[in-house]
Order: sequence, then structure tokens, then C-alpha cells
Amino acid sequence: MIDFHSHFLPGIDDGSENVSMSLSMLNAWSIQGIDTVVASPHFYATRNNPERFLRNREAAYNAVREAMSRYRPSNGGNWPDIMLGAEVYFFNGISRYEGLHDLCLEGTDLLLLEMPFTPWTSRMIDEVSIIASTTGIMPVAAHIERYLNQPKSLVNAFLDLDIYIQSNAEFFLERGTSRKALKMLKKGVVTFLGSDAHNMGSRSVNIGPALQVISKSLGQDFVDDLTARQYDIIEQFKSNYF
Repeated sequence: MIDFHSHFLPGIDDGSENVSMSLSMLNAWSIQGIDTVVASPHFYATRNNPERFLRNREAAYNAVREAMSRYRPSNGGNWPDIMLGAEVYFFNGISRYEGLHDLCLEGTDLLLLEMPFTPWTSRMIDEVSIIASTTGIMPVAAHIERYLNQPKSLVNAFLDLDIYIQSNAEFFLERGTSRKALKMLKKGVVTFLGSDAHNMGSRSVNIGPALQVISKSLGQDFVDDLTARQYDIIEQFKSNYF
């Protein structure tokens, strides 16, 4: 299984504070049986630019890789594979933004896109549609459950776009939302899952427990098929841009 959304690279955003914490998070993924983790530090166009962001991401990644080479997971297994990406916050004009391809999941045209928490407009939906239809980039909407309180017509229009949807593990773990999460997953609304882990405390690696909930409700075959589909999508959207 892939954890498609995480913030374990040290010192680059509000996620992991240092390499030691990053290793603890990676150790948790290994224990939970996660094969691949997407490192998706926050990217805000108003605060950063792609060149500086990529330099900082590479430095943080290299520090983690060096530490991984000196230790093994506590379960004696393997470290998960790491794919570099970004969680790109929506902004006006994003569809015309130079360097947007550089923020996609490495080697692909998949872009983890964080929508605003402020009220949506139809123009925002249109701009996401433009990204998907004209730029060669396929958006993956981050943690869709956080936007279900937006106007229903706009949420439905957003879900009707030809894009992929990611949901956080806590959506499946919280008693008040688990049933809805499972329904959206079963119907194919949600394709990618992520822990959105930032640390080992309040926002920890919890995708393993979420997968247990999914397997118990929908069956292990469903989980296996979902995993295969995720890898197929990544393969499908391998980029010729890089």
C-alpha cells in the first residue's frame, strides 16, 4: 500500500522537526506494512518558489537517506520506498503557474493539490478543471473530507471532475465519519489514501489502522485491488516532461 500524503521530511514545513523524528515515522510505516511513502511537504506559491523548494526538499531527503543507510527498522524489515512530491496549495492562476510540473510526484504528472479552506467558488472548480484538461497534469485532491462542508453543488461539481481524490486515514478511523469514508471508497470516489502524518504525536502515522478498518469492512481483496490500482495509476501517469 502507498501512503500518498505525508510530511516526514525534516525541517521543511510544519511536519517532522528533525531526522530522528523522520526515522521514527518511517519505522512506523515499516511496522504497518506500507511499501511506499510519498513525501509531500507543503508548497505555498506566496511564500516560496519551485527552485528554492526543490533545493530544500532535496537537502532534507538526503539527510533522511543518509540516516536510513545507518539503521534498520525495529521490526527487522525494510524501509518503505520514498517518492518525492509536494502538497501544493491552490491559488488564483495556478493553472498558468510556471514550474507546476516540477511539483508533481517525481517522475509523474500527478499533483497533490490542497484546496482552500475558505469558501469555494465555481471559478476555483473551473481552474482545477483547466489543470486537468490542458496542462498535462493530473490533480489528486488532498484530504477531500475536509471540504465536505463546502456548498453541496460545488463539492459535487468538484467530484465530477476527471481527477483523483485522496482521503486521510483519520476519515476512516473516526466513529462519526468512518461509514461515509468507507462508502466513498467503495464507490470509487476516493482512490488514494494518506496518513498526512506530521509527527509521532498528534498527527502520527496511522494508515495501518485505517487499512485494518477497510479490510474488516470491505475485505482484504478490496485492499489488494486498491493497492494495485494505485500503482497502476502512478505507472500510467509517468511523465515525459522530466
